[in-house]
Amino acid sequence: MGISRREFGSLGLGLLATSVGFPAIGASDLPRIKVGVLKFGTVSWELDTIKHHGLDKKNGVDVEVLDFAGEDATNVAMLAGDLDVIVSDWLWVSRQRSEGEALTLAPYSTAVGAVMVRNDAELHLLPDLVGKKIGVAGGPLDKSWLLIQGLAQQDHRLDLSKEAEIVYGAPPLLAEKALSGELDAVLNFWHFCARLEAEGFRRLIGADDAARGLGASGPVSALGYVFREKWAGENQEMALSFVQASADAKALLATSDPEWQRLAPLVRAEERALEVLRDRYREGIPQRPVAEEEQDAAKLYEVLATLGGEKLVGKARQMAPGTYWAALKA
Repeated sequence: MGISRREFGSLGLGLLATSVGFPAIGASDLPRIKVGVLKFGTVSWELDTIKHHGLDKKNGVDVEVLDFAGEDATNVAMLAGDLDVIVSDWLWVSRQRSEGEALTLAPYSTAVGAVMVRNDAELHLLPDLVGKKIGVAGGPLDKSWLLIQGLAQQDHRLDLSKEAEIVYGAPPLLAEKALSGELDAVLNFWHFCARLEAEGFRRLIGADDAARGLGASGPVSALGYVFREKWAGENQEMALSFVQASADAKALLATSDPEWQRLAPLVRAEERALEVLRDRYREGIPQRPVAEEEQDAAKLYEVLATLGGEKLVGKARQMAPGTYWAALKA
């Protein structure tokens, strides 16, 4: 590898822009990493960039992308030992560690959802949502929803779950209902928020704003590349090579507009929608040292454990040590 573990921790994943040079060898001669992702998820944009430009091979590994229909399926496949890497959040990783599954993660993206309202709506602050009909993606235990509720309680003594009409639903359905005017506001996943932004909506408050209001000092990755600690320990150079290939892809996506045009069919967007998705993706590239992210995630974990209780985090009231991969902090 051409970059030390210390450099990973001090630079932040989003700043690693140079591919490591390896001699040209066939993919069959390279160690293979099986990565499971949602078939139409946003992670596929980055993995497609890795494969299209051979960034995995340049870093000495062969990434095999396996598509799954849902997040639960990737989680099950990981726990069954059928995959090397998946994408999930640090809450899930911490819970698995607390229950005996030694998983760990490398930050992937700080992009998070937001409460979106029409540009002309007379809604600007959290108290303006009292009595309004709010769509919430991800269910009552969605961490973005819990953080926003926590901030409303802390700053305004407001219980949004009781003082607004909450409609839970699938992200695409809620986006459609927002567009049709059936909802006053909608809290959706970041890429649906970006598509709404292109259709005349604006952010009232983001989950990242709520996280800062509740004690985080900067952006915290909502998702990470998750793998077994034992696998990463036994194959550390290979795991670091995968993280580097991800960073190389992010560097390309951060600077190349033509690359986004190439990805347009996979992103399923064009013109203004593609531009907003591109910009929001770029904003979500992790830039902070991993140790700083971990400290903030631990703070937010305690907040979420209070708000979501055992249904969300299990019995552990603090984030499990090792949730963030130690090799990226050395």
